[in-house]
Amino acid sequence: MSDRFKAETEEDLRRLRKMLRKVTSGDDETVRRRLAQKDEARILDLACGDCREAEVLTDFIADLKGERDESVVKLTGIDVRAREIADANLRFSGKKGLPGKPGRREFDFFTGDASKLDGHEELGEEFDLVFMRHQNYWNGAKTWEEIYDQALNKLDDEGRLIITSYFDKEHQLALEAIQRLGGELIKTEFNPETRELQTEGKSVDRHVAIFKRKK
Repeated sequence: MSDRFKAETEEDLRRLRKMLRKVTSGDDETVRRRLAQKDEARILDLACGDCREAEVLTDFIADLKGERDESVVKLTGIDVRAREIADANLRFSGKKGLPGKPGRREFDFFTGDASKLDGHEELGEEFDLVFMRHQNYWNGAKTWEEIYDQALNKLDDEGRLIITSYFDKEHQLALEAIQRLGGELIKTEFNPETRELQTEGKSVDRHVAIFKRKK
């Protein structure tokens, strides 16, 4: 990883931290109360690649849960790309804590198809947060609708689904699809600090949205 790419990645993750806080504002107290009652908070990261956002996500949930020495935040990631999952496992898998941070953080990564989560019993059920970074609705709408449907089904009763998108139109299509499948849009936010990429109209975590399951 070049110094420039590393610096850009770190800045992107810093901005993602800000956007997670922004998109959950107004909903965060509800989530805090629920997480405070649980011994373990669980995150599912779909199509996670090498999961550069792993620490950002566990920090985000640990903060909402209330960071205590006995608190546990567990992240499970899945992606079809075996090499990317191997990289994620190399960096994170099995860690029981992070330096200077209270509580335990646990990470597990699996190679698998996020559109067929029911076939992966090792993932478990009832996640507090399901996350999809840069969902890719344009690259096979049917497949992504299957992924959205599986994601909603993996949430516990008061869990939250968060997606980020590269493009304006693709984000809108994803919002519409998730709502058709039973997701209730809580909030969507544009990232004013998004880093523009070479493709016109494409930028990193350009939009972030949060959903819950419709009652």
